[in-house]
Amino acid sequence: MYKIKSYRYILAVGACAAVVSCKAPAVNTNVASKPLPEAFTSNKDTINTASIPWKTYFKDQNLIALIDSALKNNQELMITLQEIEIAKNDIRIRKGAFLPTVGLRAGAGVEKVGRYTSQGAGDASTEIKPGKEMPDPLGDFVIGAYANWEVDIWKKLRNSKKAAVSRYLATVEGKNFVVTSLIAEIANSYYELMALDSQLEIVKQNIELQSNALEIVKVQKEAARATELAVQKFQAEVLASKSKEFDILQQIKETENKINFLVGQYPQEIKREKSNFLTLLPSAVNSGIPSQLLANRPDIKKAEMELTAAKLDVKVARAEFYPSLNISAGVGVNAFNPSYLFTLPESLLYSLAGDLVAPLINRNAIKAEFSSANARQLQALYNYDRTILNAYLEVSTQLSKINNLEKSYDLKSQQVDALNKSIDVSNDLFKSARVDYFEVLMTQRDALESKLELIETKKQQLNASVNVYRELGGGWK
Repeated sequence: MYKIKSYRYILAVGACAAVVSCKAPAVNTNVASKPLPEAFTSNKDTINTASIPWKTYFKDQNLIALIDSALKNNQELMITLQEIEIAKNDIRIRKGAFLPTVGLRAGAGVEKVGRYTSQGAGDASTEIKPGKEMPDPLGDFVIGAYANWEVDIWKKLRNSKKAAVSRYLATVEGKNFVVTSLIAEIANSYYELMALDSQLEIVKQNIELQSNALEIVKVQKEAARATELAVQKFQAEVLASKSKEFDILQQIKETENKINFLVGQYPQEIKREKSNFLTLLPSAVNSGIPSQLLANRPDIKKAEMELTAAKLDVKVARAEFYPSLNISAGVGVNAFNPSYLFTLPESLLYSLAGDLVAPLINRNAIKAEFSSANARQLQALYNYDRTILNAYLEVSTQLSKINNLEKSYDLKSQQVDALNKSIDVSNDLFKSARVDYFEVLMTQRDALESKLELIETKKQQLNASVNVYRELGGGWK
């Protein structure tokens, strides 16, 4: 009998040893990452605008107040903060797996077995002291404590906790990315609102100019120097400009409500300066060197943390191929009568056991999970490389845009000056009948369009300075 038991133990240990000796599938990480260029432009200055706090980068106090309010009330940011709490609690769950599971148990029961069963026959043959009888039915009362503990011999639990920590750090970087994106979106919308105010003022001035020209044409018609066709043409231009005025008013309302949504408040007027928009100067930008993106861009740091977590997941999945050691223990008191529960040592109950369990039948399922973890690791690696490439291209695009918009703005300014002068000249020539009404109309129309385009270019300049600040990784610090 004892030999049979010995053989069983030998077979169990041998099976576990065989599993341990099995080699788990290899990890596929044969992917080469592309190195970053040394510089965005020929200038390799390491001074980086991303290091400037947003309250210093933006000068407009109304804009600063809006951003401050958004950072306290924006719903998307609040949702992201809860994701951080969820990730933090996941770390606590993983950390708890290191410790033994300890519980208390108290139970009561009764059992009646048949006399002609193996247990009933055994009870009948039990020697009972004179005057004592075996209770029938038999009670069962127990009070005790139990514990279970998985020994982390392959670092499976430790790596699982490290993966949870990396994902927590990824959610923190995700929050930082939401912050920098939120700041940029509010700033861009604020400048768009100021541009619309400026365009509205230009349209109102143009309506006044066209109305004056309409009155002149009416007078000339009465003097037989102009026709009804000229009157109707000037009238149509006035009506078109008034229609554009209402279009701009609607755009202003929509932009205000967009900002209200980002700030987390119900519709109200956005406080801002409504004059001198064209005198605003974009903030100076220093791009630094591309390698600084790795430390400044929250989305890159998030992708890096997710890659770290994915690598740890592969190690956890790999550990599933090896045996797990579980230790269980219990201690308490047990009796068939409550009055005997604390009669020691007779009612004392204790146990201690260790189990070495290795997978044999379900290795295909474990292989599938390992392959999936490896694939997720490669996904995270590709995503990391893609995020870095996207970051570099975004900065390169914005730097080029800043340079080209500066040149474009200078040329458009000269165009506006020339067309403003042509309006006065055309009006004088029209009054002396040296040009017809069509040339006056076209001159006014060209002047209006050029002024609106100049404002649009100024807005794009300001937006580019905001965007490059975001692309460089500024705003979240």
